[in-house]
Amino acid sequence: MQLSRLGTPLLIAAIVFLSAACEKTQTTQLGPRGLGLVQNAKPHDIAMLAEKNKVPVPLPAANPDGPRAGEFYENVQLLGDYSKSEFGRTMISIKNWVAPGQGCGYCHNAPYYEEDTKYPKLVAREMIKMVRHINSDWKEHVGKTGVTCWTCHRGNNVPQKIWFKPNDNDPHGMVAGRSPMRLPTASSGNTGLPSDVLEHYLLGNDNLRIVGTDALADNTNRRSIKQAKYTYGMMMVMSESLGVNCDFCHNTRAFYSWEQSRPQRATAWYGIRMVRDLNNTTLATVATLLPLNRMGPAGDGPKIYCATCHQGVNKPLYGFPMVQDYPELIASKTPDYVPGPHPHSDRDDDEEDEKPVTKKGVLGGMKSKN
Repeated sequence: MQLSRLGTPLLIAAIVFLSAACEKTQTTQLGPRGLGLVQNAKPHDIAMLAEKNKVPVPLPAANPDGPRAGEFYENVQLLGDYSKSEFGRTMISIKNWVAPGQGCGYCHNAPYYEEDTKYPKLVAREMIKMVRHINSDWKEHVGKTGVTCWTCHRGNNVPQKIWFKPNDNDPHGMVAGRSPMRLPTASSGNTGLPSDVLEHYLLGNDNLRIVGTDALADNTNRRSIKQAKYTYGMMMVMSESLGVNCDFCHNTRAFYSWEQSRPQRATAWYGIRMVRDLNNTTLATVATLLPLNRMGPAGDGPKIYCATCHQGVNKPLYGFPMVQDYPELIASKTPDYVPGPHPHSDRDDDEEDEKPVTKKGVLGGMKSKN
């Protein structure tokens, strides 16, 4: 009798476990047949990601006529060239995207809305500049889809997907306290690959090394085992962030070849440089405005990476162009942002694996299905 009582729940649990383990995988072909260019996903994961990437319904369009916000309100340093109604619509939208629980008081000292006494208001200004900069100057990565505050925040004061520099004094953070090989972390795909790759590629300007075309081409060893580990570590970050595997961008029979890569590889190339720009300009400025409790264990401010926007899908919010409903977040009528280095300024022309090609190659000229 006792075994029967215990056996039934155990049997049910076993059936549920096996059913989950044997869940049918959905396969999407990305390139010519025979090359193995496919993406695999489980229906359960697809449903979960669809829930996480829901797009909020935009507020009704505002009247563009009437007094300008900068004429009606005090201390309007951005968006002042839009109408009072357009300005109010944008403010309410930002509140819904970033602070739905706290409301306008999260940034403003009501009823003295013109005051700059709260740090979130100062941060919000920099964020508006950043969003405009992305939508206007980084179209090689965001295209016409663009971004809004919702793309990263998803109703949270601080985006859930951010990173800080690791605290090297933490005995649990590094093996033996000295090795660059950190303990397995989610950011490196739960592997023993380096977990400080974000500092090298998304804050610094290190180039990703993939594979050489010639063995023993020279004696400089520009593609060392150490570089390979860091490259694979960064690729793990991108794979986890976008929910894709290597051949979403690469033809794995020739990682080095741009001509045999998919167009998404060039998009990713610009994405890496966009994130570097933002981490070293906007977010470096934001760090000077934050209280200590917003800083990381090493005393630095929050920074972004691929997952901040993508959150598990290859296009944030599945490519829904939210920004089309908020043209004031695309560009200002007067310049308000000093951009970082030109997207092409750090290109290493000696490295084939670091230089996107525009000519149509074996796969580069294909029309993408995703």
